[in-house]
Amino acid sequence: MGLGIAPRQTFVLIARLPMDGVATFQAYEAAVLPLLSECDGLLERRLRNADGTIEVHIVSFDTEQSFQRFKSDPRRAAFAHLMERS
Repeated sequence: MGLGIAPRQTFVLIARLPMDGVATFQAYEAAVLPLLSECDGLLERRLRNADGTIEVHIVSFDTEQSFQRFKSDPRRAAFAHLMERS
């Protein structure tokens, strides 16, 4: 018997970066990760190897709509150039 609570939408994101892209990627993260909470999202876990060239994020959202709102947030899009450069 369910409690009527929908499961969160959970995603695993893997970033593989060249050494010269690590700092730019970290700048992107600093700008974009705070937006998660505004979209009912949560950074469940962030793992990074020693040199920062591989990073794994486990993120979840209350609903698919919350995830879509995060993906289409214009503030996130404003920092896309950092992701592309990294």
